[in-house]
Amino acid sequence: MEHSEFEREAMSGWGDPSGAGHDGTDTRHDLDGAVGATAHGGERLDAVATLDPPDAAEARTWDDLGGSGLDTWTDLNGPETPRSPGSDLGGHGGGVPMDDLVGRPGNGSDGRSLPSLDELLTKLVSLDGSDLHLKVGSPPAYRIDGMLHFAELAPLTPADTADFADQVMPEHVRSRFEDTHEADFAYGKQTLGRFRVNCYRQRGSVNVVLRSVSPVSRAFEELGLPRAVEQLAKAEWGLVIVTGRAGSGKSTTVGAMLDYVNSNRRCNIITLEDPIELLHADKMSIVSQREIGLDTATYAEGMRRALRQDADVIFMGEMRDTESMEAALQAAETGKLVLTTMLTADAAETVSRIIEAFPPFQQKQTRYALAALVRGIICHRLVPRADGRGRVPAVELMMNNERVFERIADEGKSHLLLDAIVDGSFYGMQSFDQALIKLYEKKAITFQDAIAHATDPNDFKQAAQAMGLGS
Repeated sequence: MEHSEFEREAMSGWGDPSGAGHDGTDTRHDLDGAVGATAHGGERLDAVATLDPPDAAEARTWDDLGGSGLDTWTDLNGPETPRSPGSDLGGHGGGVPMDDLVGRPGNGSDGRSLPSLDELLTKLVSLDGSDLHLKVGSPPAYRIDGMLHFAELAPLTPADTADFADQVMPEHVRSRFEDTHEADFAYGKQTLGRFRVNCYRQRGSVNVVLRSVSPVSRAFEELGLPRAVEQLAKAEWGLVIVTGRAGSGKSTTVGAMLDYVNSNRRCNIITLEDPIELLHADKMSIVSQREIGLDTATYAEGMRRALRQDADVIFMGEMRDTESMEAALQAAETGKLVLTTMLTADAAETVSRIIEAFPPFQQKQTRYALAALVRGIICHRLVPRADGRGRVPAVELMMNNERVFERIADEGKSHLLLDAIVDGSFYGMQSFDQALIKLYEKKAITFQDAIAHATDPNDFKQAAQAMGLGS
């Protein structure tokens, strides 16, 4: 189930977007006016499995995404058990404690006690997990700090997973799932938060993956983002690309940028998402959120229509193909600010991927267009914290200036793009290796993890040793 990572980062709304929500589930239509961008659940649960009211919920940060502060495995109604970093909790008999969620007899397919889906999601939120896996033949599994851990429950049967899928799948998605055996959509409750859902078939049975989507936070520094990201959010036109592997936090960064625009500009924002992830209530701006396949046919078609809808800022969920890339460039060329994401590792790969997506006879023209229109590229990598409590983002940031323009426009200088980023600290730029050195200098990460995530480990070692930071 991916957007990715991310593209961290399938949401059609709160329950059934048509307005007929599932039993106990608020609909997107019901909540559009009632839930703000930073106040719709997603907070961690306390020991008695309660949530603060949405209007009192605090925005989650990158620390929360990575699991910072989670030093115990706490049963929702039980005692705390110390968690040692890196401990193996993956065995079926020694996984995530679930006794507090078991005890309602007869809701399993064969009369077994089985938690409801909402109870399983409650546990996911309480553990600061990112994903819940429901697979036939295995107990429910939680992804926490990038690793999977099995719950202390019996393996799921085909009827169990089919029932879980049926609980959350909107009506407009069912026929598509029957035809294609794949479905991406949203599930959400005001007391739980929002989840991207992917249902798929394997060996004839239904499997389900649900990813927790964090509420928006406007504090770029709290998210671990360079200050220059705020300058990109202030741009009135051009193309801003947020990149990273799946689950690296692209959606969180884009959500924060959109919320910044929404809170500080009087403009029209249109988002094109597959599916909708974060709900944005109107603030200083008007925000219209359109879902691919439900509100518009394709990204490219939605981009073309947005130009006729008096859009000032357009968010396109992902640049997947040549058609969507061309549409994004054309929209930026008309004077719109276009935000989008890509599943690329760094700025240099992002530029190459866009140019190579076009046929050879168009690549020179594309180079000049991209060089002129791109305002910045923000790239994410998540690195384990030195204290073992979650992960912290290392961010590469490219800002457009004369040197960057030349290296994008001139094919013969493209290999020097990284050098321009390394030398561009005056403009707020930094490479991954520079970001890692800063994190290591703050003792946020270990030297070994920094080396493992560095673009050039040898150069990183030399730079760290030159600063007196070598291990």
